[in-house]
Amino acid sequence: MKTKILKVKITFLEPVLGTWPSNQNVARDFIASKSPDAATIEDEVAALGADAVADKGMTVFPRNENGEPVLYDYQIKGFFKDSCGMLARVGGKTETGKKRAVNESGKLSAYKKVIDGLIFPQPRMIPIKVNGKIGDCQRPLRAQTAQGERVSLANAEEIPAGSTCEFEILLMDESLENAVLEWLDYGVLRGIGQWRNSGKGRFTFDIID
Repeated sequence: MKTKILKVKITFLEPVLGTWPSNQNVARDFIASKSPDAATIEDEVAALGADAVADKGMTVFPRNENGEPVLYDYQIKGFFKDSCGMLARVGGKTETGKKRAVNESGKLSAYKKVIDGLIFPQPRMIPIKVNGKIGDCQRPLRAQTAQGERVSLANAEEIPAGSTCEFEILLMDESLENAVLEWLDYGVLRGIGQWRNSGKGRFTFDIID
């Protein structure tokens, strides 16, 4: 097994929306439910910069020590899992009921464990170079409830198209490279961040020498 590092630059084709609650107490409770590491909780809550956003219902981008909006490394992992899960469905099943593997994603078994244990985006906080000004995106959310249809308003920070970010991907097994490239290719169709089904957060990528 041989390791490999890919240096990646992604360029957003569509605006990307923030996913973090601007209310620090909401964020603290959510982070605490996902991680028992108290130090991690404090670091991530502090990175939200909630005082900069007045609307407690708004979702925002965390900031690093330089005030730059960032993506966390595990958001990249989340994108990989989402991409692999969808792409593995391509090809359907054989007559005996086994998965028909027609791409790299379809060849991976227990792909979530593989991504968690063998693929490591870095650094932890990935700065986004903003192309223009950060705005906001408001959209209605509709849900069917026992009392009928419910409509609420969602509001999120929005980083414009043309913004970029650069990061590395450490592969503990270089044979995973083609799968990672396949997932990054999928970014042109399905992006990162909120409201991906509308096309938000779609991107292209380049491998940097």
